[in-house]
Amino acid sequence: QVQLVESGGGLVQAGGSLRLSCLASGRTFSRYVMGWFRQAPGKEREFVSAITRRSNTFYPDSVKGRFTISRDNAKNTVYLQMNSLKPEDTAVYYCAASDSSVYYSDPIRYDYWGQGTQVTVSS
Repeated sequence: QVQLVESGGGLVQAGGSLRLSCLASGRTFSRYVMGWFRQAPGKEREFVSAITRRSNTFYPDSVKGRFTISRDNAKNTVYLQMNSLKPEDTAVYYCAASDSSVYYSDPIRYDYWGQGTQVTVSS
């Protein structure tokens, strides 16, 4: 069982930056593929990034070059650095863990989820 707690959300102006953190419980954090997803009102949950056990990273085109995912296994934490934020990045951001050997962009493949943190980007 893994519990995930996100932090770092908030209100920022367009062009600004935020760093989200996700702290995981348990001693097996390093075995999980970690992902970030987001969900805006009235929209489906959307893949934002993922990082494998070996720290290979993946992004959709919508955030590539602006967002960076990283992990610190010693701290049981995964981060999402978000730069050049746009109003369309506004959403609740969720951290997720997948007990898989490969990454997936489909949220159904993730086994554990945090409660989410709100990110609002004003124009």
